[in-house]
Amino acid sequence: MSNARARERAKHRYAKRQSSLAARAARRRRNQQVIGAVVTMLIVVAGVLALSRMAGDRVAAAGSSSSVNSTPRAQPTAKDTANPCAAPTSKPLSRAPSYPAPPPKSLAQGKVWDATVVTTCGTIGLELYGDKAPQTVSSFIFLSRKGFYTGSPCHRLTSSPSLKVLQCGDPTGTGTGGPGYSYGVENAPANGAYPAGTLAMARGNSTNSNGSQFFLTYGDTTLPTDTGGYSIFGKVTKGLDVLRTVAAGGTTNGQPDGAPARAVSITSVTVAPR
Repeated sequence: MSNARARERAKHRYAKRQSSLAARAARRRRNQQVIGAVVTMLIVVAGVLALSRMAGDRVAAAGSSSSVNSTPRAQPTAKDTANPCAAPTSKPLSRAPSYPAPPPKSLAQGKVWDATVVTTCGTIGLELYGDKAPQTVSSFIFLSRKGFYTGSPCHRLTSSPSLKVLQCGDPTGTGTGGPGYSYGVENAPANGAYPAGTLAMARGNSTNSNGSQFFLTYGDTTLPTDTGGYSIFGKVTKGLDVLRTVAAGGTTNGQPDGAPARAVSITSVTVAPR
């Protein structure tokens, strides 16, 4: 083979190889462009999905809020964002202490008494009408001295327009516990009016079912008189703001009648004649 022909073939092979390399490089560039376009599209799609999800979450939240707010409940304010009450240090009893009979009316001595009720939300001062409701006050004195109320929760809060009440006095916290004895109604108002700061006894259907449970009104309250009324045996002399602080938290079920959301328990009760 002549040198000229060998050079021509070498030249042809070189050109062919260069053409192949160029084609391969072009394919790589096209592949990279395709991959880049796909990645860009995926990023855009992911962004759109994320925005859609965020928008959907806001709609769901708005729907949930509307649904919840359709049920009457206490609305939080700047003052009510944190619970000012201390956590109760004891749990309700499974069974309340029981006594065979109420103490004699003479325990109240026909006098006015002062009581100090320390709770996990603050201290409440009470004036007890031993002269107007001797049996009820005698029972309250007796149970207080026995430590019956110590550690017991206030288990019920109401917030309807005519019933603004915090109910306490059941060591079990169920609303069914009592001291094992009962007695009748005393000093019930003929007009059914229980002004803010009234201390009165809770009871069952019978007028002879008074026991240990009592209620404090944090707002003017009206109760029916045709069933015998409820014994008023004192009034709040200090700490009405404590009751209203508990009431401001609403109930655990969001309804006008239920357990207070701001859990409150009685730490101690002391009583003394004036």
